[in-house]
Amino acid sequence: MRPLIRGVISRPWWVIVAWLLLAVAGGFAAPHATSALSYDFGLPDRPGFIANQKILQTYGSGGANAPVLLVVGDGRRDLPPPAAAQAAQQISAAAGPLRARVATYEQAPDLMSKDRRTGVVLVYPAPVPGPEPYARALPALRQAAEKIQAQTGLPVTVTGQDALATEGGGGGPSVLVETIAGGLGALIVLALVFGSLLALTPLFIAAASILTTFLIVWGLTEFTEVSFIVQYLLALIGLGVAIDYALLIVTRWREERANGLENAAAVERALSTAGRSVLFSGVTVAVSLAALILLPVPFLRSVGFTGLLIPLLSVLAALTLLPALLVVAGPRLSWPNRRSGQPDSPLWRRIGNGVVRHRWASIAVTVVVLLALAAPLLTLRLGQPSNDSLASTGGRAGQAVRQIEQAGLGAGLTQPVEITTDRPDQLRRSVAGIEGVAGVLSPPDWSRGGGTVVEAWTSQDPSTSEGADAAARVRDAVRATGAEVGGIPAQNADFIDAVYGNAWWIIGLIVIVTMLLLTRALRSVVLPLKALVLNVISLGAAYGVTVLIWQHGVGTEALFGQSGSDAITVWVPIAVFAFLFGLSMDYEVFLLARIKEEHDAGLGTDKATVAGIARTGRLVTSAALILFLSFVSLAQVPSTDVKILATALALGIVIDATLIRGILAPALVAALGPANWWRPKLSRARRARSNVE
Repeated sequence: MRPLIRGVISRPWWVIVAWLLLAVAGGFAAPHATSALSYDFGLPDRPGFIANQKILQTYGSGGANAPVLLVVGDGRRDLPPPAAAQAAQQISAAAGPLRARVATYEQAPDLMSKDRRTGVVLVYPAPVPGPEPYARALPALRQAAEKIQAQTGLPVTVTGQDALATEGGGGGPSVLVETIAGGLGALIVLALVFGSLLALTPLFIAAASILTTFLIVWGLTEFTEVSFIVQYLLALIGLGVAIDYALLIVTRWREERANGLENAAAVERALSTAGRSVLFSGVTVAVSLAALILLPVPFLRSVGFTGLLIPLLSVLAALTLLPALLVVAGPRLSWPNRRSGQPDSPLWRRIGNGVVRHRWASIAVTVVVLLALAAPLLTLRLGQPSNDSLASTGGRAGQAVRQIEQAGLGAGLTQPVEITTDRPDQLRRSVAGIEGVAGVLSPPDWSRGGGTVVEAWTSQDPSTSEGADAAARVRDAVRATGAEVGGIPAQNADFIDAVYGNAWWIIGLIVIVTMLLLTRALRSVVLPLKALVLNVISLGAAYGVTVLIWQHGVGTEALFGQSGSDAITVWVPIAVFAFLFGLSMDYEVFLLARIKEEHDAGLGTDKATVAGIARTGRLVTSAALILFLSFVSLAQVPSTDVKILATALALGIVIDATLIRGILAPALVAALGPANWWRPKLSRARRARSNVE
């Protein structure tokens, strides 16, 4: 790193101008990049995806797109036959311009309740590109429903998964608003930490790295599909990571200035110590995120590509732009200098002393708490948010979906299983007899080129264990006949198999590479091994509490104003693993690197541990708080999937920065004593030769 450090210090204005040009270009590229993002969750070569693509290409609708449901009646009064027939015909006519497939209760008895008080018309409009496939269809169908209600006198309500999503939280804050909110929260924390204009420098680093990443992402969209999830992760995780790295370097620079070094020498010293930790931390985060590229899921691959860029550009900005700013204006930015340059925190020194003094009790209590937090993970169920969760935000669409369930028509009607076959009559009879199936239909006009779409749905919501089991029985029975099975439940099952069937070797690869990097960074075998074990425990606790909140609905109403999702979105756990594994490792590296530095300076293990936690405690707490605020901001996005992701990330950061880094990690270092510093003799010999050179 020495040539890089000297180059930056000798030519700071060149570095500043280069980053300024990149940031300006990134500001121009950002809106173009976000508009080019993909909303496709396809899984090439998987049977559910193949069936859905065939259905979409042959019939122009359906497949992985959920149906729109028009509920006729209020569930309290019988539907007059003439008016009910007229309503069904008019809904079919209104769906015509939308190039929709339609099934009415006049054609399919399973869409009419036994008491004849609720009828459902199932509509599959042709989807449009973008975040809302029914952006054109839903307003048209709602307008048609109002006219039909006025003409027939029967209540007509539009519902379904897409209608519930748009009614419950459509609009929501934009990525720019989320980033500004996260930045304002970070500025407050940084102002409390520095008490001077230095609080602005981490924000400059974050802005430069985020905008430059958007510039590269815009280029990537020209060659491959990049998922819409990237925009949230790039903006908010990029904000948190870049600020973390800048915070560590600026804090060390202030410490060296307080120790009497002149400005350029303090910058050089900060980069050679804290900068080294930032480099290894950033590479570790990048490796864990890049592992997503290896998964056979296109949208997760795009998250992996972008996730690789976020920490690397944050590291590059922290190691070049930040020192250039400190060389040019560091002392002036220290005004009004309301905080001491020494990083020691009396509070964290007391905590460190207490943990080291009671190391075994600290380990026992913390492990018990973490295992208790992780326990709900044993009940994890992967799927889509349930109808009840989406409907809990209120509105007519929510009331309508509850009416469907109360009428006994089947909660699975919002996510049917779509089957393509050349023997529809035989298939209908066999599927109707499967346990948990509420209804089956295949209108005559759902036939094309010798094939027919048969629709089956479950009594229970497919997001529940009962509904998921019933949908699996349908898939198994149908595939045994040679027919193809699509729909949302089939694609979710394929996703789980594609991702989590391959997860073990990808996780193993991440662990091996991370172990090698940390062994090189900490010059120890025991410390990296301990960090990996603690990361697993921390992830387990974050997953467990997320399952408790979202799947079991504990506190979801109070925190988010909606009921639990009854399942964790299928892609969330692997994305959380990739991000949290790297992000939480940052704090381990910051703490352990400082403990190692103090030990190398001559302190015993216990004193080095206390000194390390005293000198990084305030820093890591501030960094974690900034990331936590970023994820809280991310949780304001209307999508339930993104809320679940943000919850898991926020919980992971809090757990890691408090229980893990604040108690368990230092307690284990103190308990292991001299064993912390063991490394193979060959490694020590190479290190000795390196020092001589």
